[in-house]
Amino acid sequence: MKTALSAVAVAAVLALAPLAGGTYAAADDSAQQQRSRFSPEDRAAFLDARIAALKAGLELNADQQKNWPPLELAMRDLAKERAARFAAWRERREGGDAQAGDDPAAGVNPIDRLTRASEQLSARAADLQKLAAAAKPLYDSLDDGQKRRFAVLFHGSMGRGHWRRWRREG
Repeated sequence: MKTALSAVAVAAVLALAPLAGGTYAAADDSAQQQRSRFSPEDRAAFLDARIAALKAGLELNADQQKNWPPLELAMRDLAKERAARFAAWRERREGGDAQAGDDPAAGVNPIDRLTRASEQLSARAADLQKLAAAAKPLYDSLDDGQKRRFAVLFHGSMGRGHWRRWRREG
């Protein structure tokens, strides 16, 4: 009887714990968000790790090594350009620019929003074309095993949407 009562008490505590923890977490949400932002040093370290993982996973031979520097440079340039666009967006947003997404009810002109979106997409497309052009010589020199590893290791560098492909295949 005592064990059954203890089990019920433990189950009740475990069932109610998320509710109690959620109210506490909500009060400290802004501080947690502030700490969870990556610093530029963190982003640089993660980029270095992704590049090193890709290179190590491919196990390049001497001929393939010659095609590696342009890809690495393109990946680093893409990260720099993305960081610059994000910094500009954050600056506009903190400056109170309604177009940056601060207040959607602030009388945003939908044509200006479309124009800005098309400019951003064009810039992103140009960046991806540069990356593809830099990756092509290396990719063409890889064997089938390396190409499979490249697809798995490289997908994170290409931006959003890579999970959709995995869901479709699975």
